[in-house]
Amino acid sequence: MADQPLLLEGLRDEDEDVRGTAEQGLWLLWMRSGDAVIDRALVQGSARMAAGQLPEAIAIFSEIIRRRPAFAEGWNKRATAYFLAGDYQRSLADCDQVIKRNPRHFGALSGYGQIYFRLEQFDKAIEYWRRALRVNPNLTGLRENIEGAEQLLRAKGARTI
Repeated sequence: MADQPLLLEGLRDEDEDVRGTAEQGLWLLWMRSGDAVIDRALVQGSARMAAGQLPEAIAIFSEIIRRRPAFAEGWNKRATAYFLAGDYQRSLADCDQVIKRNPRHFGALSGYGQIYFRLEQFDKAIEYWRRALRVNPNLTGLRENIEGAEQLLRAKGARTI
């Protein structure tokens, strides 16, 4: 984790390749717990999640969290699995744990935005997507998300008048 500040700085480099490498480096860094067994379990849980086996993935990530509660990525992966399962409250709670351990985790910040968007709390979604962009300005899709949420927020406001 000592390399994180340098990689975060690389997200703002003028060279697109450096920015991309810095982002990949951060994800690789965040995926390392320092324990090979935990790291293998994280890969296994991620594969289960990708296959749509969400209860199994959640169980694996829960065991990772039980064994390594300080490992932010265990919480982040479980937050993602909960989100995919439609359990937004648990997903939000896990995002809280990620940010408590790694305040610059742009993936979790973006995840908050996705959850709040689904909950139609567009103002909160915009806030978190902007926070994610402040950490990683290369998340270009978030700009489109913000635009869309701002339109929905305006439309929602117009209906309440």
